[in-house]
This record gives sequence, C-alpha cells and structure tokens, in this order.
Amino acid sequence: MASDRASAGIDLHIHTTASDGSLSPQEVVRRARRAGLAAIAITDHDTVEGVRQLVAHGLPDDLGFITGVEISSLPPAPYRSKGSFHILGYGIDPEAPPLAEALESLRLQRETRNPQMIDRLNELGMDLTLAEVSAEAGGAVVGRPHMAAVMVRKKWVGSVAEAFDRYLATGRPAYVEKGRIDFENAVSLIRAAGGLPVLAHPVTVGLSPDDLKGLLESLARLGLAGVEAYYSTHPPELTRFLLGCAESLGLVVTGGSDYHGAYKKGIELGVGRGDLHVPFDCYATLTAALP
Repeated sequence: MASDRASAGIDLHIHTTASDGSLSPQEVVRRARRAGLAAIAITDHDTVEGVRQLVAHGLPDDLGFITGVEISSLPPAPYRSKGSFHILGYGIDPEAPPLAEALESLRLQRETRNPQMIDRLNELGMDLTLAEVSAEAGGAVVGRPHMAAVMVRKKWVGSVAEAFDRYLATGRPAYVEKGRIDFENAVSLIRAAGGLPVLAHPVTVGLSPDDLKGLLESLARLGLAGVEAYYSTHPPELTRFLLGCAESLGLVVTGGSDYHGAYKKGIELGVGRGDLHVPFDCYATLTAALP
C-alpha cells in the first residue's frame, strides 16, 4: 500500500562486489526486500557495473530503484587540504559516453594502484601476491577490502578494520593515493549523464558547522544539487543541521548507510548502526528533481 511505502525506510548509499562490497547487486536486492526497504540505489566507487547488472537482470516491482555512482574527486582549490570529496551521482544514464570514459580511466588507474599497495605490504614483511588478493575477490573488482581479508586469513591482523587502521587507510604505510578527478569535472559528468550530484557523508570532511555551511554554499554555486544528510555515523544534531542547510540552499536531501556487507562491520543495510532511518520522501523528492 502507498501508506506502507511512505513509512518504510530506504537506502541510497550501497556498495556491491562491483567495487568494494561483499555482496553482489542481486544479493543486495534480495537483502533489501527482506529488510522491508522501499527503495535503494547502488553507488559503487567509480563504476556503474553493478547498476548495469541490475538493469539487465530486472528489478522487482515492489522495490524502488535509482541508478547511482560514487566518484572520488579532488576538492575545489580552497579545500584541497581535505583530501577527497566523494560525490554521489543519482539518476545517471550508465551508458553516457563521457561518464563511462572517465570511469574507465579511473578503473585503469586502480589496476596500477593495487600492485603498488601489495609491493608496500611485501616491503613491510607480509608475503602476499596479487593472485591471492584476486582469488579473495572471487571475480569482483579487486580492492583494499580483499587485501585486508587475506591479511586476516594469514593472521597478520585480527580484523579487516585493523588492517585498514594499521596499513591500508589513507596515510598508513601501505596506502597509495587513488585516482581522482576535479570536483567541477565530476559534477559536469554527472549532470551530462542526466543525473544529480550529491555530496556524500559530509561528516568525513571534518569542518565546523559554519565552515561546512560555507562549503555547501560554494559547492552549490559549482553545480552541487544535494547533500547526504542521513548517514550511518551522522549524529542527530548534524543531520538536523544539514537538513536546515539543504532547505536554505535549495539542495535535495538524500541518505544511506554506506553499506559494504562483511567489509564494513557494524553497518547494516538500511539501518546503519541500528538507528538510521532514511525516509521514503528522500527518494520521491530526488526522483522528482531529476531533469
């Protein structure tokens, strides 16, 4: 019933085996239906392969779906010290040539990054190979979670989280910078593909509320269309603040768990750490705002 859907939760930030999640796109759909979610978006890092799989496979009538991607971008010049900004692109045409070409370039850069990170782990005394990590990925796109899983299996670390904290996260000994594109280019590619660009998980930017609002104002002038106000690690006061910013700046509001399956312990589909609820209105408003 329509009233049931309106009260149901959604999740617009999900990763699959097409990037660094542990579940296939089809498995995510099955789990979303079991969880009673009303709508989802697949937002894999720098790839739309998971979206393509679902579109080709077909989706159930009782689950809303919007195409998505999460692009790692260089922040605009005044914010370069903040590392990467992650831009969610919703409602994109996954076959749009300029976007597809940019994502293919990022994929090729990732293929050179993985061996470099494995070389660094070898230099740190860990005997693992790209073949082992690829086998762990099981045909999925190889990434840091698969390196971490091998490290856990060989008992060099106690958990995937420890592998990231000690070796694989940004600034740690085995980390190699990933390919990124300029923020303005990411926004342009998403809009040219018929989508809306949204700033992902603002909590990770590390700004004070006043500075964060200033950032959103600057990004809106550069074409940002929305902000992820509902997120697994956003405290309630930050969510309320972002909702206010979105209203005053005319930005759409989105939300999601940033689900990675087994590779991100403690974050569950649709509910994050257990207290996340993204209202169906976010999906309805987002789809209505698409060009």
